[in-house]
Amino acid sequence: MDLRFRGAKPSEEERAAVDALLGPPATAWEGGSRTASDLRVAARAEAARDQLLPVLHAVNDRVGWISEGALEYVCRRLTIPPAEAYGVATFYSLFSLEERPKRVLHVCTDLACQAKGAQAVRDRVEERFGPPGSSWQESPCLGMCERAPAALALEAGQPHRAEVYAPATPDTITTMTGVTPSSNGHAPSVNVTGETPEKTAVPQSGDPGLILLRRIGVVDPASLDDYRAAGGYTALRRAFDLGPAGVIREVLESGLVGRGGAAFPTGRKWDAAARQPDHPHYLVCNADESEPGTFKDRALMEGDPYALVEAMTIAAYATGCAKGYLYIRGEYPRATARLQHAIETARSRGLLGDDILGKGLSFDIELRRGAGAYICGEETAIFNSIEGQRGEPRSKPPFPVEKGLFGKPTVVNNVETLINVLPILEQGAQAYAAAEPKLFCVSGAVEKPGVYELTFGATLRELLDLTGTTGTTRAVLLGGAAGAFVTDLDIPLTFEGTRNAGATLGSGVVLVIDDTVDLKGLLLRIAEFFRDESCGQCVPCRVGTVRQEEALHRLSRRVDHSDLVLLREVGQTMRDASICGLGQTAWNAVESAIDRLGVFK
Repeated sequence: MDLRFRGAKPSEEERAAVDALLGPPATAWEGGSRTASDLRVAARAEAARDQLLPVLHAVNDRVGWISEGALEYVCRRLTIPPAEAYGVATFYSLFSLEERPKRVLHVCTDLACQAKGAQAVRDRVEERFGPPGSSWQESPCLGMCERAPAALALEAGQPHRAEVYAPATPDTITTMTGVTPSSNGHAPSVNVTGETPEKTAVPQSGDPGLILLRRIGVVDPASLDDYRAAGGYTALRRAFDLGPAGVIREVLESGLVGRGGAAFPTGRKWDAAARQPDHPHYLVCNADESEPGTFKDRALMEGDPYALVEAMTIAAYATGCAKGYLYIRGEYPRATARLQHAIETARSRGLLGDDILGKGLSFDIELRRGAGAYICGEETAIFNSIEGQRGEPRSKPPFPVEKGLFGKPTVVNNVETLINVLPILEQGAQAYAAAEPKLFCVSGAVEKPGVYELTFGATLRELLDLTGTTGTTRAVLLGGAAGAFVTDLDIPLTFEGTRNAGATLGSGVVLVIDDTVDLKGLLLRIAEFFRDESCGQCVPCRVGTVRQEEALHRLSRRVDHSDLVLLREVGQTMRDASICGLGQTAWNAVESAIDRLGVFK
C-alpha cells in the first residue's frame, strides 16, 4: 500500500457502511463534493484518527472484507495516509484485505481445545471445506474453554451475525448452514443443551456464599431492575457518601491488586492517577482477555454486565475520569451485545451521562471492539489500538497514570479487578480482606470445567476437588500460555504461593493435563501462539519466538542437547530484553515442561 491514494473506488455497500458510522462526507477531503472551504479541512488531519478501528469493523462487519477502495475511502474520511491505515488493518486477525466469503468459521486449536479433541474437529472441517484460508481458519483461544472444543462462525451483513459452537464436534461443524441473529443483530445463537451459557460457565451458580459470581445464573443479565433488586448500585451510593478520596482509601486498605497478572496494587494506581494535575483523565477497562485458557471476564460480562458498568462508574468517580473506554475482545459477540445493552439502559436511566444520580458526576462509557490481537491485552497496546494506531506496546516510563491514552493520565484495570471494587464498598475494606475472593478458569481433564470462586489461600488440590478430575493428572498449567506447569497440588493459590513454586497465578488459568495429552504437541502450540501473536516491534521477541518454535520442532523429531541449550539461551534473552510481557513470558511454560515434566529427555 502506497502513502498516496491510488484511485480505487469503494462499492456502494462499503461507502454506506462507513457513512452509517461517520455520517455523510462534508468535503472533498473526506470523499464528498469539492467546496471552496476544502483547504481549511487539512488542519484537522489527525482529529478523527481514533475512529479508525470502529470504521474498519463497520466495513468488515457489513461486507466481510476490506477492499482497497474501501480502505482509501476510510482514509479520506479520517484524513489518514493509506499506508498507515493498511498497517493497522493488517495488524488484526479478524480483518481481511483479500476477498473472502461473508461467512467465516474460526476453529479454536489452542490449549484447552487441543486437550479436548480439537484436532478431530479441525481435520473434519478441512475434509469438508478444504485447507484453512478464506471460508474457515484456525483460531487462537476463543475464550470458551469450559465448553471446549469451540468454534465461532462470523457472518457479514446488515446486521452482521455470529454463532458459537461449543462444544463442537465433527458432526455439528459440518452441518452448520446458517446463523440466527437476535433482534439487534449482535448476540449469537449459542449451541448449549439443557442449561444457559451463564450456568454452564459457572458450576457454583446459585451458591449463597459467592461474592463476585453471586448474580450469575440467578439474575437476568438484561434487566437493570433485577440487578438493582439484587443489590446493584449499592456500592455506587456508598462511593458518593465516602467521596473520591474515601473510595481510594477503602481500595487501598482492602489490599486489592490487579487480577490481570501483574498484581499491582489497585489503590496505588488510582491514587496516582487522581493526583495528576493534567486533564482530562481517562478510564480504560481491559476486557481483551486473550490469554489461552482464560474466560472469567467473559463469564462476568455475559452474566453480570451491569456490575461492570457500576464498577467503572465508581473508578471514574474516584479518579476524576469523565470518559471511559471498555475495550472488549472481538471474539466475544454475546458479551459485546450484553454490555452495549447495559450501557444504553444505564444511560437512559440516569446512571451514565451527566449528573449521575443527581450527584454532579458526569461519566460515560464507549465500547470498543478489538479485532483479534493478543498483544492488545497489554495496557499500553490498548491505548495505541483505541487511538487508531497499530496495537504495539509502548516503552515505560512514562507510565499510564502519568501519560496514557491520548497522552493524558489514564487508569487501566481489567474486568475482574473492577468487579472486586463492589464488595469492597458494600462490605467495607476489612471484611472484604478477611475473605478476599479470586476467580479461576478451570479446563482440561476435569469433570466440571468453568469459572470458580475461591478465597485466597485455598490450595490447588482444593480447587480440583471442586471440579473433579477425569483421569490421572499429569500436570497443571497455571497462568495460561505465559504461565508454568506444576505437579504439586498443594500449592497455595496466592500470588506469593505460586511465585514460591516457580509459577504464577497470572490471569487465573488452571488447565489440567492428563496422560492422554501429547505434551510435545502442546508445547509446540504454545510456541506457535507466541510466534503468531508477537507484534514484531522488538528483536528479542520477533526473532526469539521463531527460533523457539524451530527448536521445538526439531526436538519433537529427535532430542539434541544443542537444541536444548539454544532454547534456554533464546528463552533467557526474550525474558531479559523484550519490551513487554509477551516476549518476557514466552519461554516460561516450555522451560517448566522441560525441567519439571522431563519432556525431551
